[in-house]
Amino acid sequence: MKADIHPDYHQVVFVDSTTGYKFLSGSTRTTDETIEFEGATYPMIRVEITSDSHPFYTGKQKFMTADGAVDKFNKKYGLA
Repeated sequence: MKADIHPDYHQVVFVDSTTGYKFLSGSTRTTDETIEFEGATYPMIRVEITSDSHPFYTGKQKFMTADGAVDKFNKKYGLA
Protein backbone atom coordinates (compact mmCIF):
# COMPACT_ATOMS: atom_id res chain seq x y z
CA MET A 1 0.00 0.00 0.00
CA LYS A 2 1.08 3.54 -0.66
CA ALA A 3 1.91 5.66 2.38
CA ASP A 4 -0.09 8.76 3.32
CA ILE A 5 -3.02 8.24 0.92
CA HIS A 6 -5.54 6.75 3.36
CA PRO A 7 -7.79 8.85 5.63
CA ASP A 8 -7.29 8.89 9.39
CA TYR A 9 -9.27 6.10 11.10
CA HIS A 10 -10.50 6.98 14.62
CA GLN A 11 -13.20 6.19 17.20
CA VAL A 12 -16.52 8.03 16.75
CA VAL A 13 -19.84 7.93 18.64
CA PHE A 14 -22.85 7.61 16.33
CA VAL A 15 -26.14 8.95 17.75
CA ASP A 16 -29.55 7.95 16.36
CA SER A 17 -31.51 11.19 15.87
CA THR A 18 -34.84 9.40 16.33
CA THR A 19 -34.26 7.33 19.47
CA GLY A 20 -31.09 8.80 20.99
CA TYR A 21 -29.33 5.41 20.82
CA LYS A 22 -25.52 5.78 20.94
CA PHE A 23 -22.75 3.43 19.89
CA LEU A 24 -18.99 3.68 19.50
CA SER A 25 -17.42 2.60 16.24
CA GLY A 26 -14.42 3.30 14.06
CA SER A 27 -14.81 5.75 11.19
CA THR A 28 -12.88 7.98 8.84
CA ARG A 29 -15.59 10.64 9.00
CA THR A 30 -14.82 13.80 10.96
CA THR A 31 -17.03 16.29 12.81
CA ASP A 32 -16.76 19.31 15.08
CA GLU A 33 -19.34 17.99 17.58
CA THR A 34 -18.12 15.98 20.57
CA ILE A 35 -19.87 13.88 23.20
CA GLU A 36 -18.97 12.31 26.55
CA PHE A 37 -19.38 8.54 26.20
CA GLU A 38 -18.34 5.93 28.77
CA GLY A 39 -15.95 8.31 30.52
CA ALA A 40 -14.17 9.68 27.46
CA THR A 41 -14.80 12.43 24.91
CA TYR A 42 -15.32 11.35 21.30
CA PRO A 43 -16.37 13.05 18.07
CA MET A 44 -20.15 12.66 17.55
CA ILE A 45 -21.97 11.96 14.28
CA ARG A 46 -25.76 12.08 14.11
CA VAL A 47 -27.46 9.47 11.91
CA GLU A 48 -31.10 9.14 10.98
CA ILE A 49 -31.45 5.39 11.35
CA THR A 50 -29.65 2.64 13.28
CA SER A 51 -30.45 -0.91 14.34
CA ASP A 52 -32.40 0.64 17.23
CA SER A 53 -34.89 2.38 14.91
CA HIS A 54 -34.75 0.39 11.65
CA PRO A 55 -37.97 -1.56 10.97
CA PHE A 56 -36.09 -4.77 10.11
CA TYR A 57 -34.48 -4.92 13.56
CA THR A 58 -37.43 -3.58 15.57
CA GLY A 59 -39.92 -6.06 14.06
CA LYS A 60 -42.27 -3.31 12.92
CA GLN A 61 -41.72 -3.88 9.23
CA LYS A 62 -44.78 -4.32 7.04
CA PHE A 63 -44.61 -7.23 4.65
CA MET A 64 -46.77 -7.24 1.55
CA THR A 65 -47.20 -10.52 -0.27
CA ALA A 66 -47.24 -10.67 -4.04
CA ASP A 67 -50.92 -11.67 -3.96
CA GLY A 68 -51.72 -8.57 -1.90
CA ALA A 69 -49.95 -6.32 -4.40
CA VAL A 70 -51.77 -7.91 -7.35
CA ASP A 71 -55.15 -7.60 -5.62
CA LYS A 72 -54.44 -3.97 -4.78
CA PHE A 73 -53.51 -3.27 -8.42
CA ASN A 74 -56.63 -4.98 -9.74
CA LYS A 75 -58.82 -3.15 -7.26
CA LYS A 76 -57.27 0.20 -8.14
CA TYR A 77 -57.53 -0.20 -11.90
CA GLY A 78 -60.79 -2.24 -12.00
CA LEU A 79 -59.43 -5.36 -13.65
CA ALA A 80 -61.31 -8.58 -13.06
